[in-house]
Amino acid sequence: MICAVFFTFFDSILPVTVTLEKNFAVDAKDKKILIALQKDATLSLNELAEQVDLSPSPCWKRVRKLENDGIIRKRVALLDQYKVDLPLSVFVQLKTRNHNDEWLKHFAVTASTFDEVVELYRMGGEWDYMMRVVVNDIHAYDHFYKALIKAIPDLSKVSSSFAMEQIKYTTALPL
Repeated sequence: MICAVFFTFFDSILPVTVTLEKNFAVDAKDKKILIALQKDATLSLNELAEQVDLSPSPCWKRVRKLENDGIIRKRVALLDQYKVDLPLSVFVQLKTRNHNDEWLKHFAVTASTFDEVVELYRMGGEWDYMMRVVVNDIHAYDHFYKALIKAIPDLSKVSSSFAMEQIKYTTALPL
């Protein structure tokens, strides 16, 4: 039996729907493929097949199935934020006075349009939302902050924490 939990808050306003499935059909070979691609998505099919002990054709079929099932969402290049002159990561926590559907949709759409926002979460607990913002300096963050609070009404509290050092960063999930 598949037990699914759906996060549907943003479904009607953003193109990505996140579905977490407790028991999805990924076997040991699929996990090997996923681990290898998380480390290096540029592997050729032959290199990948060799790493996971498959011939190229069955390996390709498995990769395509993982993509079609949405387990592999996309393949991207990960940039070094320091080398592209965006060294400052700011974790922004937000509270709102308004929780109606119209405001929530406006917030999600508007906040998502800011290029500086690279992660955005609806939270449980003390804060309603958290975002990670990347900018090149404190002045750029101040400009972003002013634009954000102007574009999104009814924010009751905004708290910003500036990362001093990135100790660990990975996009690889622990399979």
